[in-house]
Amino acid sequence: MTLTAPGRKFHYRTKLEVIAMSRILVIANKTLGSSDLLQVIRDRMTEGPCQFTLLVPAIPHAHRESTIETLTRRMTNMPINGEARGAEEADYEHARGRVEFGIEQLERLGAEVDGEVGNANPYKAVEDALSRRKYDEIILSTLPSRVGGWLSQDLPHKVKRKFKGPVTVVAVSR
Repeated sequence: MTLTAPGRKFHYRTKLEVIAMSRILVIANKTLGSSDLLQVIRDRMTEGPCQFTLLVPAIPHAHRESTIETLTRRMTNMPINGEARGAEEADYEHARGRVEFGIEQLERLGAEVDGEVGNANPYKAVEDALSRRKYDEIILSTLPSRVGGWLSQDLPHKVKRKFKGPVTVVAVSR
């Protein structure tokens, strides 16, 4: 039996035992579907009832304007041109496809999961997600630092400073 309270779900094993369902935020993109990440998800599921929210930042792809162009446009309040707007929409659509793929992967494991596309800035995406819902844990899945990824941006440490609960970093081997 499952009961809900504002922001929490509870499972009853017996009439006397109540177990809180853990809410876990999973931040991933290119590493979705990796055996390393899926194993961590399996491990959490064996520890007790949990619900996952998959967050995929709408990271820019190669077709986007350069960082210098973006900063100049923002500093001078220049409007986003049609090409850049189309690129942002394409990035969002790509991320939405990744969310759908990730949800399928986790559902195959039997996980209760929902998902969302986040801000292009992964740290801002995490801040936004944390402002909307309370989580018991964050799982951050990233590529190794030699490949680039979020480790080279120091994202794990930034997230650990922002979130007071446990943060598990899964550096996926390619």
